[in-house]
Amino acid sequence: MKKVINTTQAPAPIGPYSQAVKTGNILFVSGQVALDPATGSMLNESLEQEIEAVLNNIAAVLKEAGMDFSNIVKTSIFLSDMNDFGVVNEHYSKRFSSDFPARETVEVSCLPKNARVEISVVASE
Repeated sequence: MKKVINTTQAPAPIGPYSQAVKTGNILFVSGQVALDPATGSMLNESLEQEIEAVLNNIAAVLKEAGMDFSNIVKTSIFLSDMNDFGVVNEHYSKRFSSDFPARETVEVSCLPKNARVEISVVASE
């Protein structure tokens, strides 16, 4: 059985998708960019601000599903510039205490709202 997860603490979807879908004990969180949930504006004055906003949006969706970063088993990181890898890694790694999830990081030509970073995750109870 699938359950759609939505929270006002993360940005509303900008297309025909859900913030997350849970099936069984697995949660699939859609790609998050640095949209401010309250205003819909991009929080991207710096790369650091942008990645923190992305991670905060993921945290809000996880929380709505009764989970946190310790439940993440897989992440997919999309960067518009692979030169941002180090900064993203620095902020990303602070959200985990141990047992990092599986992950891939890829450079793409363009992201929604001209974001520099988008992250999707899979979490498990």
